[in-house]
Amino acid sequence: MSGHGSPTLDIDGSGLDVVIVAGSWHDEITNGLIAGATRTLESAGASFSLVRVPGSFELPVVAKAALEAGADAVVALGVIIRGGTPHFEYVSAAATDGLTRVALDTGKPVGFGVLTLDDEQQGLDRAGLPGSKEDKGREAAEAAIATARVLRAL
Repeated sequence: MSGHGSPTLDIDGSGLDVVIVAGSWHDEITNGLIAGATRTLESAGASFSLVRVPGSFELPVVAKAALEAGADAVVALGVIIRGGTPHFEYVSAAATDGLTRVALDTGKPVGFGVLTLDDEQQGLDRAGLPGSKEDKGREAAEAAIATARVLRAL
């Protein structure tokens, strides 16, 4: 399980406006990711809002719009589970490449919480739910806040 060796970040979100952009597929997992990001942003003192999109493919365009509208950072959350066709690879690559491009084009951080999974259990293990081994929503929110702080300090 990943997460071994992960950093401990000092998170202070005061004065930051963050938008959580989350897909709508696989509700239980996605809602766990949202809850983890929300808990983190609340405890960090960041102001934040939640925007839902149909799926992970739509995350980049809405993340870009949120950042261009004035958000300091975005936390992008989605769930893509491998099926029997190449669709998984196309959607995973589009979401990953698109969110990277959004961060580089806007110069603002995008916390990456898009889970690319072989099966549903892998998502449940990472969703920050009771019994989960990891909380990828929390990790994505922490990364977005920490990166926003670094960029402000430059």
